[in-house]
Amino acid sequence: AATALPGEVVVLAAAGEELPDAPVVDGAPEPPGARLLDAVAVMDRLRSPGGCPWDAEQTHSSLRGYLLEEAHEAYDAIVDDDPVAMREELGDVLLQVVFHARVAAEAGPGRRFTIDDVAGELVDKLVRRHPHVFGDAGPRDVAQVEQGWEEIKKAEKQRRSPTEGVSRSQPAASWGAALVRRAGRAGLPVPEPAELSARSPEELGERLLAVVAGAAQRGWDVEDSLREAVRRYAGELDAAAAARGED
Repeated sequence: AATALPGEVVVLAAAGEELPDAPVVDGAPEPPGARLLDAVAVMDRLRSPGGCPWDAEQTHSSLRGYLLEEAHEAYDAIVDDDPVAMREELGDVLLQVVFHARVAAEAGPGRRFTIDDVAGELVDKLVRRHPHVFGDAGPRDVAQVEQGWEEIKKAEKQRRSPTEGVSRSQPAASWGAALVRRAGRAGLPVPEPAELSARSPEELGERLLAVVAGAAQRGWDVEDSLREAVRRYAGELDAAAAARGED
């Protein structure tokens, strides 16, 4: 035992472990994010020889459906305001990030990147897009922050149309809303807003559900119908942006 050794002895003990008649000095706590290194190490073990055969054979393509599934489950946990479920489901989303980064680390030249590349790009982006925090842009209110964010993104991406960078695989309503917001900020045409007699978001939801029910009776798919309309609108936005660029 340590007590039988001559001279002064330092024992590294786990938190909560008691050593009779010995002074205790609290060590420095682990910094936030320390367990992220553990997640990376576990994924490395799973993908390495002698690890898990299922994990070892996965590709970006085979994993992509899980990313959407886990994101939806995390969204549901947030809607339910369930912190226990949030913690678990956000962990599953994090797993997908770590997994894809580990797959990419094994790719050939031109396709290879690591989890540090992913984190580094995120850090650089956050710092670049918050000049009011990390630079000399001065204090800003929320509206100015949003405006500045869009201006910085526009300069970074050199996008020619508001449709660029908007996911087409998201639900049609979300896709359409994103395009309308971007078009409005860019000064491009937006669809004529419908007259809404609903007096609350809840009432609007009930009426939209009634539209879904009515369409189902006719054998129509509301999602497909809206997606086609949004797709046509995206084409109109591209044409309008191109025409403005030529002018």
